[in-house]
Amino acid sequence: MIIEDDPGLQSQMRWCFDAYDVTVVDTRETAIAEIRRREPPVVILDLGLPPDAEGTTEGVAALGEILSLTPNAKVIVVTGNDDKQNSVKSIGLGAYDFYQKPIDPDLLNLVVQRAFRIYELEEENKRLYHNDGSKMLEGIIAGSDNMDRVCRLIEKVAPTDATAILFGESGTGKELLASALHTLSDRSDGRFVAINCAAIPENLLESELFGHEKGAFTGAVKRTLGKVELADRGTLFLDEIGDLSLGLQAKLLRFLQQRVIERVGGREEIAVDVRVVCATHQDLKALIEAGQFREDLYYRISEVAVRIPPLRERDGDALLIARTMLDGLNRKHKRSIRGFNNDAIKAILAYHWPGNVRELENKLNGAVILSEGKQISAHDLDLEVPDESMTYLNLRSARHEAERRVLRQALAQTSGNLSRASELLGITRPTIYDLMKKHNIGGAPD
Repeated sequence: MIIEDDPGLQSQMRWCFDAYDVTVVDTRETAIAEIRRREPPVVILDLGLPPDAEGTTEGVAALGEILSLTPNAKVIVVTGNDDKQNSVKSIGLGAYDFYQKPIDPDLLNLVVQRAFRIYELEEENKRLYHNDGSKMLEGIIAGSDNMDRVCRLIEKVAPTDATAILFGESGTGKELLASALHTLSDRSDGRFVAINCAAIPENLLESELFGHEKGAFTGAVKRTLGKVELADRGTLFLDEIGDLSLGLQAKLLRFLQQRVIERVGGREEIAVDVRVVCATHQDLKALIEAGQFREDLYYRISEVAVRIPPLRERDGDALLIARTMLDGLNRKHKRSIRGFNNDAIKAILAYHWPGNVRELENKLNGAVILSEGKQISAHDLDLEVPDESMTYLNLRSARHEAERRVLRQALAQTSGNLSRASELLGITRPTIYDLMKKHNIGGAPD
């Protein structure tokens, strides 16, 4: 796909890429509609699009939307001559490469060929990965698409030194993913040091983080190194970062900016080389608005933000995790339970799991200890068996319901505007008419 508003350049690039199946559009709106419909592997994007043809706001916005809709697409940004700042900014936002005008067809063709090659290699790697049945990250059990995306993001971020923050409900495995970030990094030979900011009284937390000198306070009978110093050349994991007091937030910010600490009761500045990973179950932006969390610290710790889905949003993962855990718990408790009966399977799949993976592990641990049969039942798990009509698994009905739900969401989001809804879904108007009739949704033409 070529996104360019200059008719002359459109013609030039059509000729340049006559060996490809090319789609040419000239605005962000039409580009996004075509992206939804076609999902092209490679996109050439001019940042100067109307109505801001002399600026970059439309082009940058288009880049963000394209990568949101098709994260694997290779976007080649075209900028003005000597516009290095916007070229570098685009790469930071996720563009694959950039090219500066005036256009040299041969060079641009080479860039596009390379982009296609990289795209094909990545797709082949995905196919090999799934066909191989390889494990996910060490200790992570996942089969759902949304958790698979989290694992791939962790793998991509791990080799860097970027400060990362993990957002997720209690029990979703934040520390496990933080440990994976460390294990897959160049710091894996160093220590992984974890501290729960909510579990330590505020008056002791500063000493726990930064250490203290002998005599710094009553009971300080010797010099003690803090968690930050112990993690030197390794990774420091700060769990429940949202519970830090404002005073400690300021000291943590200073450390992140200058990479030096002072022990409590000391005056010496100590340089520390550590990668910081944070986690929280709280909404930090809401805490910022309430004056309970520093905005400057938020931006320091969220160079990369990873949102971990709760177990209820990970289709099928609860049963997959339960089956994997059962093997380990059998060994731990010297049992030989062979699996789950039908009622247990239905109950596991239907339950909401407010405590996430931690709750699943606790229930399963108790069931393995108490079960009197060769299979675990819903009663052993202390779960109710759902109504049969709600758990009957039928692929056709599941597809039907999913299609109906997405169609309703699109119509609601566009206030019933069929043209906009069809663009949002990447389908034609006649198709949306047919779907509305099929699902008996009001407003369908006769």
